[in-house]
Amino acid sequence: MEAVALIIVLVLVVVGLIVLSSSIRIVQQFEHGIVFRFGQVQRNGQLRPGAVRTPGLTVIVPIAERMQKVSRQTITMGVPGQDGITQDNVSVRVDAVVYFRVIDPVKAIVNVHNYGYAVSQVAQTSLRSVIGQADMQELLGEREKINMRLRAIIDEITEGPWGILIERVEIKDVSLPEGMKRSMARQAEAERERRARIITADGEFQASKRLAAAAEIMSQDPAALQLRLLQTVVEVSAEKNSTLVMPLPVEILRFFERAAGGAASRSEDGGEARPDLGERLAKAEEELAKAAEQTSSLESAEEVPPVIGLDEPKRRGSEVAAPPDEQRRGIGGGARETPEQQPPR
Repeated sequence: MEAVALIIVLVLVVVGLIVLSSSIRIVQQFEHGIVFRFGQVQRNGQLRPGAVRTPGLTVIVPIAERMQKVSRQTITMGVPGQDGITQDNVSVRVDAVVYFRVIDPVKAIVNVHNYGYAVSQVAQTSLRSVIGQADMQELLGEREKINMRLRAIIDEITEGPWGILIERVEIKDVSLPEGMKRSMARQAEAERERRARIITADGEFQASKRLAAAAEIMSQDPAALQLRLLQTVVEVSAEKNSTLVMPLPVEILRFFERAAGGAASRSEDGGEARPDLGERLAKAEEELAKAAEQTSSLESAEEVPPVIGLDEPKRRGSEVAAPPDEQRRGIGGGARETPEQQPPR
């Protein structure tokens, strides 16, 4: 009897351990547990109490209840590339990525079978629809707008009936035909060439205005031109592999110009060029100073010889002959002509 009782006790212990192991469940922090009691979650249209179990250790009734876990984490799902024709008749291939998570575990389990696959199919069909409603420029330059439109379309289908929230939709890549890529490349190149030419022309225009202003300022002072010439020479001489040819300074050229002008004026006068007024006055003062040191023996004013450089020489027809018995030197040291040397009248 004792042996039979011991066997019965062991059997009961084993059965109890099996029942206990099958009734105890552990729900992770990122999960929710949905408990089906005889296959039901709702009763009379209302959620049965205890149907949703929070994270932690929980117990269910063996055989009568069954628990299914649902992840509450954000799921990243790639949408395969979809071929379509845009509104402006351009063939493109677009792929995207969808971020979603379950906000109602009961709806995600009860209302849809394999909610991940369902979201993938909805995303593909919505992506093809959006491609047909947009043009190529929007797909390439206004992706944020396309992303918001895709999210609104997918979320409208999934959030209410399925309890799935679409957090974000992103277009990863837009593939264009090779011919369209070449056309766009040529267009971009032409646009950049146009901008480059406009910028170059604008720079030349501004530089010409600056040069004109600089030339106007430098023309007021001839020394500035010479300084600019010397600065250019210094800049060119910095290159060691260049040969520098130094032109004549501007002052030398102006000296030759003045000399050529003086020679031309002398040739126009038909002889020797007259000295300047200052030179004539200086020479006259010098001769007067020499004459003041000597005693004058002239008897009348008509006998005073002409001053060189101040008085003009008289014409030959109007010259007055000096007395034959007097041959004197003038103040300037010039000898008077004798009667024999005078030309006949």
